[in-house]
Amino acid sequence: MKIGELAKATQTQAETIRYYEREGLLPEAARTDANYRVYDESHVQRLAFIRHCRSLDMTLGEIRTLLDFKDAPDESCADINALLDEHIGHVAARIRELKALEKDLKLLREQCASGQANASCGILSGLEKAALEHSRTPAGKGHAAHIHGTHPQVGAPAKAVTARRGAAR
Repeated sequence: MKIGELAKATQTQAETIRYYEREGLLPEAARTDANYRVYDESHVQRLAFIRHCRSLDMTLGEIRTLLDFKDAPDESCADINALLDEHIGHVAARIRELKALEKDLKLLREQCASGQANASCGILSGLEKAALEHSRTPAGKGHAAHIHGTHPQVGAPAKAVTARRGAAR
């Protein structure tokens, strides 16, 4: 199948498919004489795996490591367990951050009654006060920056396995 057909079959944009190829997550497709990419069922399956991992908020590094494990079916899955345990820790930390964010937003919302002039809005004054305090706080102190969906890259156990595999190839 051509890239458009693969994109439709997997509900993935063609540019995303090309990106995954450039990143080495998808093997490069064979090419026709006219230089069109030609994909097969193995590409559909691998792309479905990648997309599912992305839906679990896994980084491309984590997915790359999982694909390395998948491509070595006879090895122990202990390192896969370690990778997933680490990812679960990231998710738990993100949940704690989101709960703290929800609490902060609810407290901020309580600062303003409806129908007031914007000049008297407790939310706006609360945001302005917090922004000034934040700008005066040295880096690394106070509230952490809110960046959606981020967490550290794949941890040491997974990196060590990937490095060991690279040395063995």
